[in-house]
Amino acid sequence: MAKESEIIFYQGDDGIIKIEVLYNGETFWMTQKKISELFGVQRPAITKHLANIFESGELIEGSVSSILEHTADDGKKYKTTFYNLDAIIAVGYRVNSIKATKFRIWATKVLNEFITKGFVLDDERLKQGKHFGKDYFDELLERIREIRASERRFYQKITDIYSLSIDYDNSDLLTKDFFATVQNKLHWAITGKTAAEIIYSSADASEIYMGLTNWKHAPDGKILKSDVSIAKNY
Repeated sequence: MAKESEIIFYQGDDGIIKIEVLYNGETFWMTQKKISELFGVQRPAITKHLANIFESGELIEGSVSSILEHTADDGKKYKTTFYNLDAIIAVGYRVNSIKATKFRIWATKVLNEFITKGFVLDDERLKQGKHFGKDYFDELLERIREIRASERRFYQKITDIYSLSIDYDNSDLLTKDFFATVQNKLHWAITGKTAAEIIYSSADASEIYMGLTNWKHAPDGKILKSDVSIAKNY
């Protein structure tokens, strides 16, 4: 069911840019008229850019456009062609205008934050709760719990604590023995087997990749000798 709403797209020097959208099918949609308002250009420019996007094969028109019903300013309902977020972003990277430039600066900042940190959060939207009828806060909490519970994160915490020792030396044999012992205990706690027992019971010459389920250059890269001696790779 299509639902009319307003979304904050980005914030420029002249304030927050808000635009009316239609929410449907887990994404939002805009007409060419609304896209032209968003980027501060005339509608023919949007039509031209969309045509070029589809002609070049960057996007498939049938996948990013849909005829939806909406209520116009006169109160009547009309069926109009709408374009989804993928198409809107693609147009935003082609339009030559001050607003489009600000949009690209904002989008690049968000992308850079994602690449650097591994996540991007809209704090205010999460604080407000439901947005477009769905609350993603519980999903966010569940994903954070999974990350925090992962073996790598747990092992990293142990490393951090141990590295605070005044005589810590990561190249010392005692240090290496300590971490090997901790790793072995983690394997035992999770599987009931030591690392050596896991490898012994899992390595099988009759299986593809000898039973390995993961390795450094997986899935298409070469398996190294060091990969087969790591228990969690099985």
